[in-house]
Amino acid sequence: MTQILMPKATAVWLIDNTAMSFKQISEFCGLHILEVEGIADGDVGLGIRGADPIANGQVSREEIEKAEKDSTYAMKPNTFDADELPKPKKRGPRYTPLSRRQDRPDAIAWLVRNHPELTDAQISKLIGTTKPTIKSIRERTHWKINTIQPQDPVSLGLTSQVDLDAAVKIGAEKKAKEDAENAVEGGEALQPAPQPEPEEETSKADLTLENLFKPSN
Repeated sequence: MTQILMPKATAVWLIDNTAMSFKQISEFCGLHILEVEGIADGDVGLGIRGADPIANGQVSREEIEKAEKDSTYAMKPNTFDADELPKPKKRGPRYTPLSRRQDRPDAIAWLVRNHPELTDAQISKLIGTTKPTIKSIRERTHWKINTIQPQDPVSLGLTSQVDLDAAVKIGAEKKAKEDAENAVEGGEALQPAPQPEPEEETSKADLTLENLFKPSN
C-alpha cells in the first residue's frame, strides 16, 4: 500500500470532513485505530491542522464517496512519487461529504439571516453549494423552506470558524465601501448658503437741505 504523506494531518481532515469509520481512516493513513480514536477525541495530535488528501492528490473524491457509502470498503490511495506531487492549485469549491449535504439549506438560512454582508459567491464557496440554491432560500421558494432550521455552518462541520470569519470580514469591508460610494453618488453637492441681498438704504449724503426743501413739480 502506498504510504500516506502526513498521516495524522490526513486523519484529522478525514475525521472532520467525511463519514468514514475510524477503521477505514486508520487503514488508509497507516495509523492504529486507537490513535485515530484519540485524534477524534482530541487526546492525540492536538493542534495538528488537517491536510486535504484530495487537494494534495493522495486520493480521489470518488474513493471517499465509496468509503462513505460502504463502511467495509478499503479506500485506495493514488500512486505517485514524491517528486511528482502536484503543485498547489487555486482553491476550488469546498467538498461537502454526502452525510452532511442535507444540512446545507440550514446553514445557508443561518448565513443569510446573520451575515447579510456575505455575497452569494462567498456563501457558495464557504459551504460548497450553488447560487440558485442560495437564491431560492433568500426568496423563500426552496422546496424545503418550511422545514429549514437555520444553524451555524461551523457547528454543522460545513466550514471552519477561521474561513467564516475571513469571509465575513471581506464581505463587511466590501459592503462598507459600496455604501460609501452609493452615498457619494446619490447625495447632492453642498451648495453655499444664499447670501441676503443688502437692503437699499438712503444715503446720508442725499439727505441734504437742498433735497429736503427741493420744490416738487
